[in-house]
Amino acid sequence: LLSMYKYASLLIGWLFLAPALLAQDKADYKALDNYIQNAVREYDLPGLAIAIVKDDEVVFEKGYGKRNLGKLLGRGNVDENTPFAIASQSKAYTAAALAMLVDEGKLSWDDYVADHLPDFRLHSDAATAMLRVRDLLCHRVGLNTFDGDLLWYGTDYRREEVLRRIRYLPLQQPFRASFGYQNVMFLAGGQI
Repeated sequence: LLSMYKYASLLIGWLFLAPALLAQDKADYKALDNYIQNAVREYDLPGLAIAIVKDDEVVFEKGYGKRNLGKLLGRGNVDENTPFAIASQSKAYTAAALAMLVDEGKLSWDDYVADHLPDFRLHSDAATAMLRVRDLLCHRVGLNTFDGDLLWYGTDYRREEVLRRIRYLPLQQPFRASFGYQNVMFLAGGQI
């Protein structure tokens, strides 16, 4: 629990520091670099990477600390290209990206998924025919919590293959009738 507070305080510190740094005409990236290096040591963080994009240009990117010792990332130092698992934070990014497309008039929450992903199917033809973009984000397509996760977790299937295979997984609940926390539907939203 104590380490959770350490990470939370680091994040809160960054949230207060970032606006001040970015509001300057010329940000002091050396000061930011020093701040992060000190925080990695002080909070005993294993590793992190940061990138700052301003006006569509990467103005700062750097890795700090060590990579995971697991087989996926291997040993070594973190750099600006080290991948990190961000878990369900990607759901917020997917929802925000779709909302931006809606705001720009490029799609509607009420668009049929089939209009954007013509090959996407649920096990139920009726549910597939009714499936709207908003349904992908509401966890109510008829699958139970985590149904379909074994289609991607621990496999080397590409996104398209995971979405192709979801059609073979029977719906456990009536369409839009109950909540079932989903990852695969957000993958479909990301593809849109």
